[in-house]
Amino acid sequence: MSAEDRKVAVLIGAGMVAETHVAACAAAVEKVRLKGVLSKRKKSASSLAKDASVKTDEHIYVYDCIGDVATDDDVEFVIIATPPNVRADIIKPLAEAGKHILLEKPMGRTAEESRQIVQICKNAGVLLGVVFQHRTRIASRKAKEMIDEGKLGELAVVEINVPWWRDQDYYDEPGRGTYARDGGGVLISQAIHTIDLALSLSGAVSSVLAMISTSRFHCMESEDFAVVGIEFSNGAVGSLVASTASFPGKTESITLHFEQASLHLEAGQLHVSSRDGSVETFGEQASTGGGADPMAFTHEWHQEVLENFADAVSGKSTNFISGEQAMAAHEFIDATVRAAKSGSRQYL
Repeated sequence: MSAEDRKVAVLIGAGMVAETHVAACAAAVEKVRLKGVLSKRKKSASSLAKDASVKTDEHIYVYDCIGDVATDDDVEFVIIATPPNVRADIIKPLAEAGKHILLEKPMGRTAEESRQIVQICKNAGVLLGVVFQHRTRIASRKAKEMIDEGKLGELAVVEINVPWWRDQDYYDEPGRGTYARDGGGVLISQAIHTIDLALSLSGAVSSVLAMISTSRFHCMESEDFAVVGIEFSNGAVGSLVASTASFPGKTESITLHFEQASLHLEAGQLHVSSRDGSVETFGEQASTGGGADPMAFTHEWHQEVLENFADAVSGKSTNFISGEQAMAAHEFIDATVRAAKSGSRQYL
């Protein structure tokens, strides 16, 4: 691809994950040109632009407002990495200006808010992609391939575990872990990645029973612990245990027990234990940010998400995680919270 064919992007948001997106843009330089950044925190935006200029070897512009991005004819898509409480106000003018949207998780604070964002982009005729980078791992893709082949038999049991740790300093940031800014705690801010990947492999959920709570380890408004019993539409049953109170934090895992084999995804690897006694391993071990450092993971997964989305914008592929696909995780989380608060089974 020539330099002229690269898709021009702007990064909105200068928070914790912004540097990962900059690194991903620099690595995806053959398909993406990062033109500029925007943040309500001007100093952070300037610092991010300076870092991005070094990493991409290009001048990175600092925009003053959303309107300037919307009216820039060079810009073809935007990467939005802001807190979820401001997403709709940012997305609407950009989508209406014809800018495609690549959105960090979660799409919104609730399933209803997320659905509204999907509809905004649909009405404007622009693509909406979601950064669920766990699906891009070699191990995840191999698991999906094996399931789609249909040789594993029926799925019976699903185990989803997110035993992470965050210290109190993490939740001391204004707004973090609140319903007003984040939409909740461990479910929507951390476990959503694992939930999305699990549901993309297991199929649809029919109902949930749940308990959510805040442990004595954290002072925060929303939950840092959740346990969920799950019934799937295909007849399988399962469980989710998610926490940011599990010191020192371990890697998340997904285990799917089929008639012919069990698939176990953990730390970037897929372990396949077949009923005939054979065991196979795919992928390479990698950190996923489950410990005290939430950014302890590679930018390469974000890079693949970015490149896939750039190809979709170019009309060369449809291989990206759409907002519609991402709704499954949001519906599951909303149902889980309803079930915990009502003390009764909730149906999706």
